Amino acid sequence: MADDSDNKSLLPIVETFDNFPYDAASEAEYYKLYLPGSSEPHGYLHPATVAKMPWDSHFQIIHDPPRRVCILAPSSGPSPSATVNRALASVVDTCVSQRLFHVLDGQHSEPFAIPGAPYAVAVERFAAALFGITSRGASLTAYTTASPGGAVQDLWIATRAARLYSFPSALDTTVAGGVKAGATARDTLLAEAAEEASLPAGLVRARAVSAGVLTYVSATGGAAGWPGEKGLAVPDVVYVYDCELAGDVVPVPGDGEVEGFAKMGVREVRERLLRGEFKPDAAAVLIDFLMRHGVVTAENEENFVEISMRLHRRLPFRIAPPA
Repeated sequence: MADDSDNKSLLPIVETFDNFPYDAASEAEYYKLYLPGSSEPHGYLHPATVAKMPWDSHFQIIHDPPRRVCILAPSSGPSPSATVNRALASVVDTCVSQRLFHVLDGQHSEPFAIPGAPYAVAVERFAAALFGITSRGASLTAYTTASPGGAVQDLWIATRAARLYSFPSALDTTVAGGVKAGATARDTLLAEAAEEASLPAGLVRARAVSAGVLTYVSATGGAAGWPGEKGLAVPDVVYVYDCELAGDVVPVPGDGEVEGFAKMGVREVRERLLRGEFKPDAAAVLIDFLMRHGVVTAENEENFVEISMRLHRRLPFRIAPPA
């Protein structure tokens, strides 16, 4: 018997993570971040962020359209890379010490590279959304089959710990993490798989298969479970990996960020996606997974093409340095 979920589209779920406006007028409300020596922008800043940020002499703020936040080039001495890193670190330090933004949660974090910059620069991970830079993440979906190499039977789904800042207790992919400056996506997965799921690096290295990349742009606050500032622009690149596991391999929580793991059949995963139970970026990964593995098809999803396009959106900023 057909379930009611068979007739429901996943497009409203896609709209919880790819929800930054596509129209130029809405985009123009944001300030664009410019680096010294680069004629192209590298981030979007919400007007409320610009008004609250404790700017110092490293920055020039231009309020007339087109609105800009420019990091000033050094007159002499330090390289542009050192100047930008110092400018961003200084203003973020002040924000953390004065607890100016909820999203920072009063904490420092690991460095995130600014993709597409003409030289190596980074900003703290928790502050990346304030500057609207493109974030990079890696996600692994572990699954089982009835026979090796056969159709997907079950997925290993994580439940996030209740103590986490964003989307506590939401469902998640098996393993995921942000790609910090200087690391690769595979480096990230190997580390996160060991920490979050107690999966040996050798097993993941042998079994994890690159399955492409997702791109979309979120405006924070589009889904329940985000406690920070609303409307922050987050262009996102997610490297996705599939990992077929033998039936006797069981992920086990390792670092306190995961409450537990459960096996879910593909039908249940789709139903719980439709109920909005997954963290938004995990929903993106799992919708893509179900499409690639023939569970969500043009025959059972009326918005199949639209969803595919929204999972591979052209991002507003460079994702690699200019040649």
